[in-house]
Amino acid sequence: MSLYKRGGVYWSYIWINNVRHGRSLSTGNKQEAIRREIDFRGELDIRRHKKSNINPEMRFADLATRFLGSGLVKPYHIDRIEQLLPYFGDMPLNEITKSIAEEYRRHRIRTAGITDSTVNHDIGVLRRVLFYAQDNGILLTNPLSRVRMAGIRRVRQPVLSIEEEQPLLAAAAPHLKPLILAALDTGIRRGELFTQRAEDIDMPRKVLSVTHSKTIGGEQREIPLTARMVSLLEDMPKSGLVFTYRGGELNKLRWSWMTAVKNAGIRPLLFRHLRHTFNTRLMEAGVIQDVRMSLMGHSQGRPRTTNDIYTHIELPMLRHAIQKLEAWTVEQQQEIAERKEREQQHEEQ
Repeated sequence: MSLYKRGGVYWSYIWINNVRHGRSLSTGNKQEAIRREIDFRGELDIRRHKKSNINPEMRFADLATRFLGSGLVKPYHIDRIEQLLPYFGDMPLNEITKSIAEEYRRHRIRTAGITDSTVNHDIGVLRRVLFYAQDNGILLTNPLSRVRMAGIRRVRQPVLSIEEEQPLLAAAAPHLKPLILAALDTGIRRGELFTQRAEDIDMPRKVLSVTHSKTIGGEQREIPLTARMVSLLEDMPKSGLVFTYRGGELNKLRWSWMTAVKNAGIRPLLFRHLRHTFNTRLMEAGVIQDVRMSLMGHSQGRPRTTNDIYTHIELPMLRHAIQKLEAWTVEQQQEIAERKEREQQHEEQ
């Protein structure tokens, strides 16, 4: 027998070529100890045949440093790793288990008051970093490869009404107002707006091309411009980044957005809700789902065909959708104006 329990913790001692290899398995649970010992045997076998630089005792902080320097990192990886490091930083990789991930979930919810959805993002990045370790021979297997994420109840997202739009635009800072208009009239994500270049806007055709999408399915999509967007872009830079802050690159909007919402006196909203507003307005204007998905850059969930490559084939349908959106917006504005006029007449009487 190679398992021994000492001080409430199991240890494994394995003999290979008359050499004894010992390791604390860091658990008092026998089934978990057996699983870790299997991994330990595999590691020893790989080391014996010099197949890998396996190092399951590496600290998570050291692995995270390697991952951040790998060139595989996206901005949200950095944000999530900053949350993971205080909890997992000094923990050896072979001690990270599904149960530890659940303990982390409870800890984050208890101490930070965040939702399961946010913790899902944390654990998703933790799993991604461990897959990086597996791919680079640091770990034999990823202990979180089959970790179950918490189920999330769908929450109704707020929609910016036509009536709330004007006070919000009036309260917005100079660099924020164009971003709000673009989000409302194109449905472009915040990150896509930050990287949008003037060279990717065809003003004669009145079409904006999204070339740096968050998702593969959203790459290289074309969005016809509303009359309001054409007017806006005529006064914007003709080369380089379209949306900037004092001529420099944008990377956040949090404080300017919160200030604008507060000063406008409207319901609490997030900037991403403008994208949801665009989709909702299209739906209320009678635009069918497939067309909305194309404008939003959502994957169609089907194999690409030859016709999918030639985006100009469906451009007339996209133009028609934007025209329906503009007509719906004008109709809503007229209804609001008429209602306010009736209310004013009623007060005067």
